[in-house]
Amino acid sequence: MRRRDFLAGISASGLLAACGSRAAPPLPPGTLSGANDALGHRLRKPDFPAPSETRRTTVAIVGGGIGGLSAAWKLARSGCDDFLLLEMETEAGGNSRAGRNEVSAHPLGAHYLPLPPREARATRQLLAELGVLQGDPEAAHPSYDEKYLCHAPQERLYSNGYWQDGLWPTLGVPPAERAQYTRFQEYVGDLRQRRDAAGRRAFALPLTLSSRDPKLLALDRITFRDWLLREGYTAPGLHWLTDYACRDDYGTSAAQTSAWAGLHYFACRDGEGQVLTAPEGNAWLARGLARAVSGRVQPNALVFRVEERGKEHVCDVYLAAEKRSIRIIARELIWAAPLFLIPHVFAAPRPEWLAAIRGAEYAPWVVANLTLSSAPQTRAGHPLAWDNVLHDSPALGYVVATHQAMRYAPGPTVITWYRALHEESASHQRRLLHNRDTWAAEVLADLSRPHPEIRELATRVDIHRHAHAMIRPLPGRLWSGARSGFERGRAGIQFAHADVSGLSLFEEANFRGVLAAERTLSRLGVSYASSL
Repeated sequence: MRRRDFLAGISASGLLAACGSRAAPPLPPGTLSGANDALGHRLRKPDFPAPSETRRTTVAIVGGGIGGLSAAWKLARSGCDDFLLLEMETEAGGNSRAGRNEVSAHPLGAHYLPLPPREARATRQLLAELGVLQGDPEAAHPSYDEKYLCHAPQERLYSNGYWQDGLWPTLGVPPAERAQYTRFQEYVGDLRQRRDAAGRRAFALPLTLSSRDPKLLALDRITFRDWLLREGYTAPGLHWLTDYACRDDYGTSAAQTSAWAGLHYFACRDGEGQVLTAPEGNAWLARGLARAVSGRVQPNALVFRVEERGKEHVCDVYLAAEKRSIRIIARELIWAAPLFLIPHVFAAPRPEWLAAIRGAEYAPWVVANLTLSSAPQTRAGHPLAWDNVLHDSPALGYVVATHQAMRYAPGPTVITWYRALHEESASHQRRLLHNRDTWAAEVLADLSRPHPEIRELATRVDIHRHAHAMIRPLPGRLWSGARSGFERGRAGIQFAHADVSGLSLFEEANFRGVLAAERTLSRLGVSYASSL
């Protein structure tokens, strides 16, 4: 469904309500938040004051998302304390930040982490350090703290007026289509077990550890939808699920996503299906990384110029809270901000960097947190699952912030609704992010289908927008060689954002940050035990 059609439906519903016996109630109060776009957009026409102060540091890290925090975490764990992390927002965390109100903490972005496979060694090491992974991080199936393991029921799907367990559409699905489900699941199971001559998994996480089998890499040149049709998969339920998966992880439809990325979603993990989560989403992971960075983060700091001068890197930084600029001179630079900023910031960006960035697309997202006076009910009386997905919706459904507290008794709760704006062009979609009331109305209209009482229950609707939430793995973006310049880095500069991988996943950002830090430590002559 196109968003303009969805909004037309909202308008029609409002008109009918106005013509009835009583008008629709006013929208609940709420806020509109998001990245500091007013500050970030100043990079288009930089007019910053000249630096009034010069500071020196051994390592400058630009960007405080998971990649930047992971780099700082690894430096600190290895005894390298002379670094400074520069973050444009008021706090680090990137897409893993959270909000909090009188009812509960709640995510503003990423809200879960699937149990990481053995290849994601840095992520497992972090989880062990935080006490969440228990036992040997190298074990095939380590134990995890039940506080963070998602409690049952984990997920459910609303379709044709009914809720069902799990996300595979099964109600009313004929045997022939179910047979396609089985065939696809068996194929994915085979991919999970497949190894090439070098012992690499067909689809690994981090993706750089994946097989280089030409037949597999060729999947990056077609869309996931085209691959499904080529292989004879026509079942509507399977197409819906694969499309949902791409929108959920990549912010784009299966008809736009690289087939390699689409299959990676299903085959890169061991298939256990369990996830780690908390009321605040992944903010607990960001906080865990940030503990090692205490005192070395400069918030409200926009890096507006980077220049290489001999063996040093000069970073001019605008301190928004102080309305002045400073100059940071660093021996080593770790760029952990999105790659699309490079042409606006680097004084002399390398041609291969610009070529790699050209054609990249970033998905806009809307995240809505609804504070409810009590949990919404279901027709059959099923308890709320943690993840609740609506089949016939352009959105991705909602998660329940209070689910981990096992609060099934009546009482206030917070639910978090997600919408990846994958229709039309990303630039057009970004222009739709500035009207809080429009989005509040869309959220309530979407959720009123399974929960007709949602408008009466909602005491607040807070909207958080992500204009450039994640890079999209469009066909040809992953294995064409375009990423290689960023993957290699160069003397004195390493790149630590998930953009370098081409997939916006926690494990990828964590890997890139740790890899950048380890390369930097090697250049500095600091010994360390590798986390990779």
